[in-house]
Amino acid sequence: MGQRAGWVLIISMAVLVCFLVLGLCFIGLVVSPTLRTAIFRLPSPPPPRGYATSGERIYYTGVDENGQRIRFEGGPMWLYMHGGSCVSCHGPDGRGGRPVMMGTEIPPDIRYHHLIEEEHEEGEEHPPYTDETIKRAITQGLNPAGEPLDYTMPRFRMTEEQLNDLLEFLKTLD
Repeated sequence: MGQRAGWVLIISMAVLVCFLVLGLCFIGLVVSPTLRTAIFRLPSPPPPRGYATSGERIYYTGVDENGQRIRFEGGPMWLYMHGGSCVSCHGPDGRGGRPVMMGTEIPPDIRYHHLIEEEHEEGEEHPPYTDETIKRAITQGLNPAGEPLDYTMPRFRMTEEQLNDLLEFLKTLD
């Protein structure tokens, strides 16, 4: 019986160590966007075909004009595993309104005319967006009042040209 108890103890300790390591990895992935990006870095897909503008390509695929995935921090974990773009949360028409898995808020309407209007949906207490504050929301995750957007909004690392292209496309969603 003593030898069996020894093996049970060894196996129990091994299982405990595995759970501890997995737990630390999970905490690292949740806390560290850099670690998440390094682990779930996806190869860039081939350049997409059939988009009229660079902004449209970025909106629908999250890929730039060279076929490279646009980097981001934050956002839902599934974006790191499966890729994604604006359309993943805000929909093909930019109206949002569909819950995002593991999100706390429903993605808002990001059509340009809606963003710049004076009146907002219930619960939104901020001035209207401008072109510059729209770009800041995309890259820094802040609304026009400087308050953080929901954590499910990724912070995209885009060039000024990419931001301008995307903004021009948002204006066509009206």
